[in-house]
Amino acid sequence: MTHDQLQATGAERQLTPLWSRTWVKIAGGFVVPIVIIAAWQIATVGGFVPPYRLPTPWSVVEAAQEQIQRGDLWLHIAISTQRVVVGFLVGSVIALAFAAIVGLSKVGGVLFAPTLVALRAVPSLAWVPLLILWLQVGEESKITLVAIGAFFPVYTTVADALRHVNPQLVEAGRSFGLRGWSLFRTVQLPAVVPSVVSGLRLALAQAWLFLVAAELLGASMGLGWMLNDSQQTGRVDRILLAIVLLALLGTISNAILVMFEKAVLKRWL
Repeated sequence: MTHDQLQATGAERQLTPLWSRTWVKIAGGFVVPIVIIAAWQIATVGGFVPPYRLPTPWSVVEAAQEQIQRGDLWLHIAISTQRVVVGFLVGSVIALAFAAIVGLSKVGGVLFAPTLVALRAVPSLAWVPLLILWLQVGEESKITLVAIGAFFPVYTTVADALRHVNPQLVEAGRSFGLRGWSLFRTVQLPAVVPSVVSGLRLALAQAWLFLVAAELLGASMGLGWMLNDSQQTGRVDRILLAIVLLALLGTISNAILVMFEKAVLKRWL
């Protein structure tokens, strides 16, 4: 690098606030988990909490090693991840279609919006008995429940964004002869891209929540099943392991969507 480039890089670093720097964000993200683990270790080793209620952090690591040696851990993770990905994709695609109908058409809003608002209020566990009766205890019922969970965040966010697209932008597009699909692709879609991505991130988090509800009541494998089985056998270490894994998988999947968000926003905005 030339002297001028080095000076420019140094000036850039000086202008960037400390808490906005990438390495600070990454390092800062580990502070709270480290504090929690340290407090957890102190509470268990110091005898403040009995081991049968809260095992030590190392006990959770040993539970993970035990599951790995048996060959079960990666299978649980793979099955749960597959259910979330498939259900998330199915629910999101259907949600985008309904959001377009409700957000772009007054007739669609009148016909579908009240029913979808009512269905959104139904708790996740209320769907489980019905889906088991209709689809049996198989992959279809679990993926359907995850899709239901992913549907509503995407639908609500995108439909609301489409209804509130700046009317002046729409009129300007029409004045240039844009109609139908060309108007949607050129004017309305770019206006709601941030809302679409935000809805997808909310939907992914909701998909993990609905996955646990599905696997708690009707599964023989998966992290939700591990939670239920460990509760019945009194294995608190495995319960904590499943919770930690769900948190990690949720964080990783959210990070993937964040990268997708940056790429999409760079393309459209």
